[in-house]
Amino acid sequence: MKPALRHLVRRRTLLRGTAASLALPAVCTRAQDDFFTRAITLWVPWPPGGGTDLSMRVLAEAASHHLSQKVITENRSGAGGTLCMPILQQAAPDGYTIAQLPQTIFRAPYTQKVLWHPIRDVTPILQLTGTTFGMVVAADSSIKTLEDVFTAARKGSAQGKKITIASNGVGTTPHVVIEELFAKQGLEYLHIPYKGVAEQMLGVASGQVQVGVGSTAFGPFVDNGKLRLLMTFGEERSKRWPQTPTLKELGHGIVATSPYGLGGPRGLPKPIVQILHDGFRAAMLEPAYIAELARSDQQLAYLGPEDYAKACRQAYAAERKIVERLGLMRQGG
Repeated sequence: MKPALRHLVRRRTLLRGTAASLALPAVCTRAQDDFFTRAITLWVPWPPGGGTDLSMRVLAEAASHHLSQKVITENRSGAGGTLCMPILQQAAPDGYTIAQLPQTIFRAPYTQKVLWHPIRDVTPILQLTGTTFGMVVAADSSIKTLEDVFTAARKGSAQGKKITIASNGVGTTPHVVIEELFAKQGLEYLHIPYKGVAEQMLGVASGQVQVGVGSTAFGPFVDNGKLRLLMTFGEERSKRWPQTPTLKELGHGIVATSPYGLGGPRGLPKPIVQILHDGFRAAMLEPAYIAELARSDQQLAYLGPEDYAKACRQAYAAERKIVERLGLMRQGG
């Protein structure tokens, strides 16, 4: 073992407590000196102010304490949440550059030409949670149900004007779900992609677009009466909006939650992975982070490095089947 790694192992973070418990924060004890000697950068592939961005900032602050080193969040939004991949691909495998890994990174290589690979170029660290998605319209819209959306789409097509539907980006999970829904109904729509949910929901609330699909970062707009929630994409009804049906419940057989976690560059040494895992594992059990997730109707869905790596491989394989079924495979893909 190289001296640097031997030094790293000797000084690594140790977690105490019951790892299986998700109700109580883990206790992290450390040696007086740590491996990291400067700030760690956590890249978030969404705009500032959105639900994921806010939860990542809370997580980073908590992890800073457990790692005894500042964790700084930086945003690189656009391209459906995939712009952190070139950063990881080019970063040194030293633990100072990590990123949130959204589901879209496993889909994008099948729908467009990219220079990175979501399995080859990433070292998974841990899975954090999953996203609850839903469909919303402006509070004063005449659309009150999913069937009303289909009816509006039919009327619009008959008049030569497609219904407008906004998502948080081309190739994102909400976009793929809408593609599948409308394909099954034999309907068309005009897709309006936004870089993030916050900007997108303002577009829906103001009437710039008729319908929005995205993560439950739309929650504040629903709760303050500016948006109407038509349905969610989860396995079960949302605890936050129990009166709202799921897409599966409405008979469409679709469940979409897009679990996500953190990853580092290719070749990140296992001792560094373990240090980052332990620090962020302790951080994700902090009450502040759990409370922030709850604001977006999310719950913890922890996986360690090996299990998360396996889940990433499975997600990449599963996305190919979805993209092929929807006819979205890029030419030569």
